Amino acid sequence: MSPTRLVGREANKTNNKDVMHDGCATEYKYPRVDQGSLDTYLLDSNLIHGPKTDTSPNNNLNAKLFLGDTEDHNPSNSLLPLMRSTLTINLLKESVILNLTIWVEALERVYSECPKPSSLRRQQLIRECPILSNIEPKQIKVWFQNRRCREKQRKEASRLQTVNRKLTAMNKLLMEENDRLQKQVSRLVYENGYMRQQLHNPSVATTDTSCESVVTSGQHHQQQNPAAARPQRDANNPAGLLAIAEETLAEFLSKATGTAVDWVQMVGMKPGPDSIGIIAVSHNCSGVAARACGLVSLEPTKVAEILKDRPSWYRDCRCVDVLHVIPTGNGGTIELIYMQTYAPTTLAAPRDFWTLRYTSGLEDGSLVICERSLTQSTGGPSGPNTPNFVRADVLPSGYLIRPCEGGGSMIHIVDHVDLDAWSVPEVLRPLYESPKILAQKMTIAALRHIRQIAHESSGEMPYGGGRQPAVLRTFSQRLSRGFNDAVNGFPDDGWSPMSSDGAEDVTIAFNSSPNKLVGSHVNSSQLFSAIGGGILCAKASMLLQNVPPALLVRFLREHRSEWADPGVDAYSAAALRASPYAVPGLRAGGFMGSQVILPLAHTLEHEEFLEVIRLEGHSLCHDEVVLSRDMYLLQLCSGVDENAAGACAQLVFAPIDESFADDAPLLPSGFRVIPLDAKADAPSATRTLDLASTLEVGSGGTTRASSDTSGTCNTRSVLTIAFQFSYENHLRESVAAMARQYVRTVVASVQRVAMAIAPSRLGGQIETKHPPGSPEAHTLARWIGRSYRFHTGADLLRTDSQSTDSSLKAMWQHSDSIMCCSLKVSAAPVFTFANQAGLDMLETTLIALQDISLEKILDDDGRKALCSEFPKIMQQGLAYLPGGVCVSSMGRPVSYEQAVAWKVLSDDDTPHCLAFMFVNWSFV
Repeated sequence: MSPTRLVGREANKTNNKDVMHDGCATEYKYPRVDQGSLDTYLLDSNLIHGPKTDTSPNNNLNAKLFLGDTEDHNPSNSLLPLMRSTLTINLLKESVILNLTIWVEALERVYSECPKPSSLRRQQLIRECPILSNIEPKQIKVWFQNRRCREKQRKEASRLQTVNRKLTAMNKLLMEENDRLQKQVSRLVYENGYMRQQLHNPSVATTDTSCESVVTSGQHHQQQNPAAARPQRDANNPAGLLAIAEETLAEFLSKATGTAVDWVQMVGMKPGPDSIGIIAVSHNCSGVAARACGLVSLEPTKVAEILKDRPSWYRDCRCVDVLHVIPTGNGGTIELIYMQTYAPTTLAAPRDFWTLRYTSGLEDGSLVICERSLTQSTGGPSGPNTPNFVRADVLPSGYLIRPCEGGGSMIHIVDHVDLDAWSVPEVLRPLYESPKILAQKMTIAALRHIRQIAHESSGEMPYGGGRQPAVLRTFSQRLSRGFNDAVNGFPDDGWSPMSSDGAEDVTIAFNSSPNKLVGSHVNSSQLFSAIGGGILCAKASMLLQNVPPALLVRFLREHRSEWADPGVDAYSAAALRASPYAVPGLRAGGFMGSQVILPLAHTLEHEEFLEVIRLEGHSLCHDEVVLSRDMYLLQLCSGVDENAAGACAQLVFAPIDESFADDAPLLPSGFRVIPLDAKADAPSATRTLDLASTLEVGSGGTTRASSDTSGTCNTRSVLTIAFQFSYENHLRESVAAMARQYVRTVVASVQRVAMAIAPSRLGGQIETKHPPGSPEAHTLARWIGRSYRFHTGADLLRTDSQSTDSSLKAMWQHSDSIMCCSLKVSAAPVFTFANQAGLDMLETTLIALQDISLEKILDDDGRKALCSEFPKIMQQGLAYLPGGVCVSSMGRPVSYEQAVAWKVLSDDDTPHCLAFMFVNWSFV
């Protein structure tokens, strides 16, 4: 029971009687407190505060007055009633505080479980906590509302403080970047003036005709003219290695914060509080280099620990061995490291590195990790040599980690390597000469991984499938690593090549020691039978023309039925089950059911997805036994952003069983598409080429490529395909034949898909500033628009200008599918032209459009409607066909609300062709 509010300046209360104060009678009602409670209160006070030590007569008298047992004073003058009233008030205050504490604890306990309880839950709370029975239910509801409001305000205040810290740190970073750019501009101005002076003074300019006569900065001159070879230093000699480490540190800092390299910002990488950071690539320097500056909410020591664990974030890293660790006098460490990296495709050799890594602290509290290769020019001990690996060099690179005010770190990352591009075929050199590819694979990958770890540490990321983010990250790493192992096929992992069938398009390798490959931490008992078996891999590579890697991988992910074989999927899934039989090849018949994508996890910026694919409705026939069972794939998809420059698109998957254990064995298969830099001498045909023919050495291949050139700039990319299968020893040859044939079938399907999704010539030309086109195309667009207006009285192409270019562009960009077919009585009508929407609907290109006939895309109802309305089209020139379903060139059903058919008339009003417009079409 809560006390009534006191009225007046003072209040005295004695046994619920009225007390006169300032001429007013006021009644104060308090709970009755008996003598025992007061004695207990006095006892507790003595225990807490200790007994009074003053034994003066006055104190004894006060005690007697309080207890009322003195005989020397008049009881009516005793202070006992007043003092008892004061003690009653104090006791009530403590009781209220105690009750409030219990109330708040009970409510907070419920709030932690359910921040927004229902009315039934609040009533249940009152029943469970009798102490809350004196509180109105509405008050409890209001308390929860206020609690949620306070929590929201607290989170918003915390978020604003975090954003403010990020903006402050980003502002500091941008100011430093601005200072660096100003220094770079000053240096370029000085070099420009010097070159002008050299040009104006011929006598000086002609004294030295070598390429070194051009003035360069100290760092450029040092890169172009390496220092003389230093004597080799023993790894056990810290002084000699410390000198190399200090040189590496100075050169790295000049790249990270100075002007030693001309940096050019990557397109689309704008700095901001929520962006990944400032990303730049090198321009005209030895090797390839990339640089990143960003902010993360982790401490510098934690960031350094993550960056040193390179295999966890660098997907192309096979292994990192620290052979020597030498402490330095300044508290740092020097490490001698041997690292191996995977080759991105089957047609190039892997790389290895022998480097010195130096970790040290700076005077301002920053942490530096720098690294460089140890060569004859730098001095230092020689590293190990591994067969089949090409030695590449790491030029001074590293990480500068600076602490930020209020927590977090500011990171500068520099990756500068020389990958020996001249050791690979010319068509593949862009893979090793592109700083954008280096930035995506190493620099941006490192920064994204740190941001991902920081986001997971904050506890704001939900778990997928009941698993923690670290477990899901491990699955992604295992899929990527398993695919890289399959593409490279290292002999020390147990891989051995198999003899080919005469054609060199598909390579077959087998591994009879799979336990060595999958590792001891993986349960491989389900994958390999007791009678003996192994892993077989079939792989191939080819060159794609004018096919965006992100678009191709996205199509392969969403339309698995266009390239996958259900019998092979069933064979791969059967290897995970305790099955008494094995499917040796493509003899099994089956049908492809529906595909359901179950999201499992994604990275912070959605550049990588981990998901489970459920293939429903599969059936497998074997020896008159029919199995119908859903199959599951663990799939990793990355690089589907078309705006990411130099990004590698990849689709990797592996069959899993229903249990999906953390130690389940994985046999990854899939596709990898790596973009190549555009070149003007690439073939202009929108088609795929066999990469092996492109790599032919001799005049024949060169003449063929030269004859196909058209002077247009085409995009190219390298596609790598690898499929892995488990086998039993007595079925190895049968599985190899099945795998070889299956990969060839997949290659043919991918080529067909690539031709369908590749932008057509006209589509690429329409996107230019001045859309050119043949006179026939301009004339046809004008005839189509004029005939439609003549028959319907409405304008089909709404343009501001009457020029032929604007008409062609308006028809090409029309949202509805517009296509023309031939008008010949003696032959079946075939398509001769279509706008971009029409090509998308038919899933084809302008070149392949002429191979598609009208009757092939229409279903039975559509053909019947067209036959019944065809006389009307020829007589009246126009007919409206009902909505229905047609089929694309790849067999996908397409629905449309209405179809309009009209006769296109030429300038002399003679019939030229038939035009069709499919309104509001969409894939079913």
